[in-house]
Amino acid sequence: MTPQERKKVLVVLLSSLFTALVAVSIINVALPSIQAGLGATSTDLQWVLSGYSLTFGIVLVAAGRAGDLLGRERLFIAGVAIFGLFSLIAALAPNAIVLNIARAFMGVGSGIMNPQTTGIIQQYYRGGDRARAFGIFGAVVGFAVAIGPVFGGAIIGWFPVDVGWRWTMGINVPLSLLSIVLALMWLPKTPRSKGMKHDLDPIGAILLGLAVLFTMLPFMLADEHPGAWWFLLLGAIIGISWFAWEQHYRMVGRSPMVNLSLFRFRSFTLGTAMITVFFAGTTTIWVIIAQFVQEGAGQTALIAGMVGLPAAILSVYTSYVSGRLVMRYGRWLVVIGLVLNMIGLALTVAAAFAIMNGAPVWLLTVSVLPIGFGAGWITSPNQTLTLREVPPNYGGTAGGIMQTGQRIGTAMGTAAVTALFFSHVSAGYDVALLWGFGLIMIFMTFALIIALYDAIRGRGEDSV
Repeated sequence: MTPQERKKVLVVLLSSLFTALVAVSIINVALPSIQAGLGATSTDLQWVLSGYSLTFGIVLVAAGRAGDLLGRERLFIAGVAIFGLFSLIAALAPNAIVLNIARAFMGVGSGIMNPQTTGIIQQYYRGGDRARAFGIFGAVVGFAVAIGPVFGGAIIGWFPVDVGWRWTMGINVPLSLLSIVLALMWLPKTPRSKGMKHDLDPIGAILLGLAVLFTMLPFMLADEHPGAWWFLLLGAIIGISWFAWEQHYRMVGRSPMVNLSLFRFRSFTLGTAMITVFFAGTTTIWVIIAQFVQEGAGQTALIAGMVGLPAAILSVYTSYVSGRLVMRYGRWLVVIGLVLNMIGLALTVAAAFAIMNGAPVWLLTVSVLPIGFGAGWITSPNQTLTLREVPPNYGGTAGGIMQTGQRIGTAMGTAAVTALFFSHVSAGYDVALLWGFGLIMIFMTFALIIALYDAIRGRGEDSV
């Protein structure tokens, strides 16, 4: 494949990724409009967020496996089509039930599409080119997260209450159609993997999907249903059963859904563990800041989105630059990024107390800059380093495993951090932010320990 053809492939992949990520970040500012437009309850709103994440996490590994075997461009197009179709249904939803069902299927489409993105990059890029591709990948992630809330706030402001939130989802339809057309034109037809034809391991896929489901559910339901924590035990039992099945499947001469030998690669195992713990902390940072700005400082949702915009734009730049730096510094780049995040957390706590004592809310814009700067040195370099030893024919499966860890970490962190934050709101939003960020700091510390261990063990081995 020529460099020009690889650029076209990257355009297709990243345009679809951008659409899916904006759909995630934009929904945060749309929730009040959805509540007013549909008369949705707080439980309905919770599932608008959680349903997407839940189905996304369930299908990731199985979708990655299917793409590895059946052709990644086929699964990619199918995922984009499902995402676009159910975005249309969500935009036209007459009630909260239809909206939540549509959002869940949007998660399925996104979950099918995402592992193909990493798998195709893994397949067609090598060495420094792969590192730069993942750097651009991270820049797109950062830009989508940054622009989503601002774009959503603008759309909602332009239209009446019952129309604005619908356009935040309806905009996905033409973008998905464009992605499908470009994919048909520019994505090369990938051959089916030889020697593993049609061996999709459906029992393994079902067992792993159920294990992920019952692991994530308690963190989404426990606020209203404390007994849901028993699902964790069930998830663990099913997870052990899945592991035993995969071992059995391999021993009888079949090809299991997940080749467990992937975990023999130190870089893959530690990188997956690190990003799981990191996501348990980082995904709630902006949720808490938005709550603080709106409820604690009495500002609008648009200002809450604008506060973090410079940091998000900075993460776009550092993600792009990291594609070159990771070749030189390896895992140490991730270590530096985590340290910067921790510095930003401490500065933001100090800024919150100052704001509650009369300082301007824009002080937060400065305090969160290290978080944005460091984020670009974590996610993209980690993706490059974690997948560097993975054989290309397992690229989709490996990417699915890594993203499943991120989804589980997100579910756990969101439940734990937000619960701690809201339980201390009565003492003041600055105090609540201190508690919430304190728990995030603990997650970051564990992520830093894992990254340091990998960096020290891998010294001299970090050429990508």
